Amino acid sequence: MSDDRTHAAPTVLLTLDEAAAFLRTSVATLRYWRHLGVGPAGFRLGRRVLYRQDDLEQWVTDRHDAAAARHDGAEPA
Repeated sequence: MSDDRTHAAPTVLLTLDEAAAFLRTSVATLRYWRHLGVGPAGFRLGRRVLYRQDDLEQWVTDRHDAAAARHDGAEPA
């Protein structure tokens, strides 16, 4: 029996500043998106807001796919 956790890549957690830099936006914009509930998934760990890098990448992919669907005339899912 194998343990999948030994083979999985470690989760990369980014701070608010790092996530904003990753998305090439300001910290204020990322905070605003979080307030509106339209930004990437983040969570509190103690007093800090953290983001999983995988979640940020998925959020960007989802935005890209939605924009491509609108451009192609298809309805977004």
